[in-house]
Amino acid sequence: MSIIDRIMERTTRKVAQNSSRRQLLSQFSKVLVGAAAVPLLPVARASESTGGYPGVGAQTSGIEGDPGDPTSCDYWRYCAIDGFLCSCCGGSAHSCPPGTEMSPITWIGTCLNPLDGKNYIISYNDCCGTTSCGRCLCNRNEGDKPVYRPHSNNDINWCLGTSSNVYNCSTAVVLGVASL
Repeated sequence: MSIIDRIMERTTRKVAQNSSRRQLLSQFSKVLVGAAAVPLLPVARASESTGGYPGVGAQTSGIEGDPGDPTSCDYWRYCAIDGFLCSCCGGSAHSCPPGTEMSPITWIGTCLNPLDGKNYIISYNDCCGTTSCGRCLCNRNEGDKPVYRPHSNNDINWCLGTSSNVYNCSTAVVLGVASL
């Protein structure tokens, strides 16, 4: 028998003597549970961008005279917002105040524009980096889902993809017309 065969035989026998089927099943189950939990981990889902929703510039509804006051909680874009309005904190309905950074991880909602009667997809981005704004608190939970659907829930701190996880305010970026 060659030396390689003897080394392999000794190694195989040591492994067989020092492990059991239960241990193998236990380790295999841990790997399966760990693999299933990977999609739940927070990740930065956007490439480096200069603001707005990643890959999409800030938009309006495309209609002259966008109805409503962006500093009011009754503004049509804020149908699923929860937090301080960036339009009251030095930013706008679609941009962050100076000194903050827009989170690339968002929750989304579909809001009805009363001027044209169309539903628009709205991306709610948190602005992060400085202390909480503390002005114009707005908590509208139209279409809010339980935490088991995190992409549709507004009760989570969405500052996970930024350099600081300190929440400042929230924006409402129009992504486009919703098709039903």
